[in-house]
Amino acid sequence: MNRFISALSHSLLLSGLFISSQVLANETISQSLSADEVSSISIENQSGTVKVIGWNKDKVTISGQLDEKAEELIFEQRGAQIFIKVEYPNMERWTSSGTNLIVKAPKNLRFDLASISSDFSLNNLHGGIEAKTVSGDIDGDELTEQIELSTISGNVTTKDLSGKISLSSVSGDIDDKNSNGRLQLQSVSGEIEVKTKAAEVFVNNVSGSTNLKLDEILELRISTVSGDVEAKLHLKDKGLLKASSVSGDVEFAFQQGVDANFRLKSNVGGDLVNKLTDDEAEHPKYGPGAKLNFQTGQGNASVSANSVSGNIVVKSQ
Repeated sequence: MNRFISALSHSLLLSGLFISSQVLANETISQSLSADEVSSISIENQSGTVKVIGWNKDKVTISGQLDEKAEELIFEQRGAQIFIKVEYPNMERWTSSGTNLIVKAPKNLRFDLASISSDFSLNNLHGGIEAKTVSGDIDGDELTEQIELSTISGNVTTKDLSGKISLSSVSGDIDDKNSNGRLQLQSVSGEIEVKTKAAEVFVNNVSGSTNLKLDEILELRISTVSGDVEAKLHLKDKGLLKASSVSGDVEFAFQQGVDANFRLKSNVGGDLVNKLTDDEAEHPKYGPGAKLNFQTGQGNASVSANSVSGNIVVKSQ
């Protein structure tokens, strides 16, 4: 089978020049474009790795190794967007090692990345980012603004994120450290491990375990089916905590002197354990279930949790 010739062409719209260069498959890539009047970058690389680094220079560079079965590498400016895409001729590319790209660009641009199996490494990007891959891992460090990182079976590992953050993986694990702002976490069967300063945290994990180390929380919402949840937090005055579980156990460790109104309910067989006060759960004379309502301090914050058969525990740190 003949080797495909990989062609790299780009349009320099501002200067009106057209430059075409050819890169043979499996050879080294080294190209650049001016970032004048550019607001975003789109990257599509179906397999391999993509490393994106933000910097202070007013240009975009791309380097790395092109897949031996790649047909074309597109690197061009289209209006206010720079478009990067590795083209393949057919599905035979899935047996190849993939294309490895390193992209350096102005850190305040917005980035959109898409892939099937590429791993993403994202660093020092402050204009917002959306990265989606099916089986690849995603690593993110020092990202700000609107951040959406999602994978199906890969892991998501992040630190020092700030802004409106959404992290999701269906079967992979999520590990987030030192994030700030608004944090949304979603998983089906993966483990979630988080240490965050975010004031608003939303967690949905079906069967995986969830471990949260939180700072001052204004709003925390947690939903699980069979996964266990452990959370340490400082619940602010007028803060809100809502949690629901089917069969998973849920445990909350609050700061000393937490000031809140508590409403805990078990619909079938889970235990309600109160280690904050002497109040005990009430059981109906007939039928299953239990409820436990009590108050600490003036009851300024609100805590409600319910389960079908999982245990609910509230205690101090």
